[in-house]
Amino acid sequence: MTIPVLGVTLGDVAGIGPEITARTLLDHPALREACVPVVIGDADAVRRGVEVIGKDPSVVRIIDDPRAATNNPDLIEVVQDGPSLGHVPFGSVHPDAGDGAYRFVVRACQLAQDGAIDGIVTAPLNKEAMHLGGHPYPGHTELLAEQFGVDNFSLVLSAGDLYFFHLTTHVSLRQAISDVTPERTTNVLNLVHAFTRALGRPDEAIAVTGLNPHAGENRLFGDEDADVLAPAVEAAKERGINAHGPLPADALIPQAVKGRWNMVIVCYHDQGHAPFKAVYGDDGVNITVGLPVVRVSVDHGTAFDIAGQGVAREASLVLATERAAALALGWGEVWGAASAGTLAR
Repeated sequence: MTIPVLGVTLGDVAGIGPEITARTLLDHPALREACVPVVIGDADAVRRGVEVIGKDPSVVRIIDDPRAATNNPDLIEVVQDGPSLGHVPFGSVHPDAGDGAYRFVVRACQLAQDGAIDGIVTAPLNKEAMHLGGHPYPGHTELLAEQFGVDNFSLVLSAGDLYFFHLTTHVSLRQAISDVTPERTTNVLNLVHAFTRALGRPDEAIAVTGLNPHAGENRLFGDEDADVLAPAVEAAKERGINAHGPLPADALIPQAVKGRWNMVIVCYHDQGHAPFKAVYGDDGVNITVGLPVVRVSVDHGTAFDIAGQGVAREASLVLATERAAALALGWGEVWGAASAGTLAR
């Protein structure tokens, strides 16, 4: 059976991306049975990462086309993008590193659009460095959406069979409240339903958290739950979607962790990220649903404070690569379902 070719973007080279990439590709040879991982980034930065974990940097090999990769578990094959970033010091917010992180993602998107890779796995980038490098994106998710030209997408945190879809992500809390609109709620409900259909579970229950404490408590703590979320949920039910809510987040999320819900829509970044990371840590990944190819990321940042010390754990990147490999070849069904009528009418 054909295995997918995955483009692994190196992220910010001043962070832990190079060393966790090196550990993932050299210390976990079983990954090569599930996929062909090719680094999209900078060979000199990868060589530094290899040295940090105490191995020979000569294992790094530059290739021009991911489809030419040998998938030798003793090699790290790299598609070089742009000039060397070997001069960027570890642990620094550096514009060259930010520019590189941006370019690596753009190159991966181009390779995916050309059919040279079947999925994207992303090591962490630093938003401040990316902004200093001239690319003012809120994060990976928005950059990827722009590159693929999609409007309806969601950042999804996943551990096992649990998925947290987000109505809003990298905006202020004040902005998030404004961005929780009937249209956005409808779009994400449709997107989650498309995802469940592609998984072969069209009747899967979808739970929506309340925006306010106690989901507004009958308007005692705000009107958004009654005026925005509840009508969108009711309309989704009328379209045949097994939607529920809005439900108080402090009750719903513990229930989800215990297995009551698998598909959860949260309203803003920390409503989903804080409890998810507290419970799952390195056992979680970040999936972008709504793109034409699968994209899975680590669920942590660049960790500048420990970069270059050889102590960073690669567990989340290994898990992200495994999840991308498992989803990549069947992602066409997810994309087809998600792109066929997911926008609000």
